Amino acid sequence: MPAESLLQSQVPGFTPRRGKVRDVYDLGDTLAIVATDRISAFDWVMPNGIPNKGAILTSMTLFWLKWLNVPNHFLSANLSDLPPAFRQPELEGRTMLVKKATVVPVECVARGYLLGSVWKEYQTHGTVCGIAIPAGLQLASKLPEPIFTPATKAEEGLHDENITFDTVAKQVGTDTATELKAKTLDVYRRAAEYADGKGIILADTKFEWGRLPTGEMILVDEVLTPDSSRYWPKETYRVGASPVSFDKQFVRDWLETTSWDKASPPPPLPDEVVARSVAKYQEALNRLTG
Repeated sequence: MPAESLLQSQVPGFTPRRGKVRDVYDLGDTLAIVATDRISAFDWVMPNGIPNKGAILTSMTLFWLKWLNVPNHFLSANLSDLPPAFRQPELEGRTMLVKKATVVPVECVARGYLLGSVWKEYQTHGTVCGIAIPAGLQLASKLPEPIFTPATKAEEGLHDENITFDTVAKQVGTDTATELKAKTLDVYRRAAEYADGKGIILADTKFEWGRLPTGEMILVDEVLTPDSSRYWPKETYRVGASPVSFDKQFVRDWLETTSWDKASPPPPLPDEVVARSVAKYQEALNRLTG
């Protein structure tokens, strides 16, 4: 494991668009996506990263894209297929060459369990993103069936906001909204069944979808990583309690013990929190992919 985190990629002659975690380079007909070691929590990017995280996330995305076998944007993970300036040791294992697609501006979330932002809505209204849910469920209860709970795509420092299916339909059209829902729930159900066989609960996840010039809808960005999904070990799962997660739990938990107001730049993560986070990401990859 490298001793230092790659917080920003630098490719001579190319200027990336930097997201919370990924640096995206426009290569004309294609894109190069570099997964850095940046980590975000509460919609803020932390000042220090998680060593090797980008490579772990890339490995998991590549595994799932191959296993799911759904139309997607992936072309190559071989640096030799990119312009020579990308052939740097620090970009190895964390870079994907992908097709360009017009991304649908909706976070496509599938939920199989009651946790997170929707728990409060359920407690108050008995609904999740406007969908009526049976009464009497507890925190982390399994839902009767997976549900599609879309959200807005927020910029750094802002929160994604849950929205209804009708809102999505008004935004992108009923046909596109229906297609997003069907594809999102299909991928979630299949992935959840696979994870279950590995002793892991896939509680929820979010996808991004895009359209090719041909009109075909394809899966883009990261897929079923601990950054975009809640993974719980089955052996510690209990209804009524917030489960242990293979994600940013250590980062979030530590931040909650600080005086950080979540409205200004966050403090650096201690070495122990970084080390435990690396271990969790690696364990998730190992258990899911072998």
